[in-house]
Amino acid sequence: MIIVSQLTRGAALAALLMCAARADAQVVTRPEVPDAIKAPAGERVVFVAHAAGSQIYTCVKGDDGKPQWTLKAPEAQLRDMKGALIGHHSAGPSWKHIDGSSVTGKMVAKAPSPDAGSIPWLLVTVVSHSGTGVLERVTSIQRVHTKGGQAPPVEKCDPSKPDAETWIPYSADYYFFAPAAK
Repeated sequence: MIIVSQLTRGAALAALLMCAARADAQVVTRPEVPDAIKAPAGERVVFVAHAAGSQIYTCVKGDDGKPQWTLKAPEAQLRDMKGALIGHHSAGPSWKHIDGSSVTGKMVAKAPSPDAGSIPWLLVTVVSHSGTGVLERVTSIQRVHTKGGQAPPVEKCDPSKPDAETWIPYSADYYFFAPAAK
């Protein structure tokens, strides 16, 4: 009888914690962003992650024959609002959560960062999903609150050095959106 009572209390506590976690997830609001990168009206924020890592640039000859830096890929760790490592952001662009779910997207709009010298804010539309978990229903992603990450000055680009890369530190917040439940 005591064991059953303890199990019942444990189950009740677990259910209460799950409800609290769901309530926390529902209080995440849309960030203030320029109109150009607003997520569609029928979507709501389902997940937020803070990224810290690098924007990787490659030095190449442009169409005009002049050297230029071209973005190769991002490489960043994703952390939750408490700082716990929860995933990875890389080429594609793609985002992978530790629960096994992942998405790949395509940039559809951008706006200058209010932080001079930082990469732009983006709106990304998801083009593919993999796995089940927190990212499986995501349809749009916003990159906001960027710090750093811009390509170095073109004077530092020497296209005569094949595969020359530079890794520029950056951070950003990613807001993941899914269709609102009806």
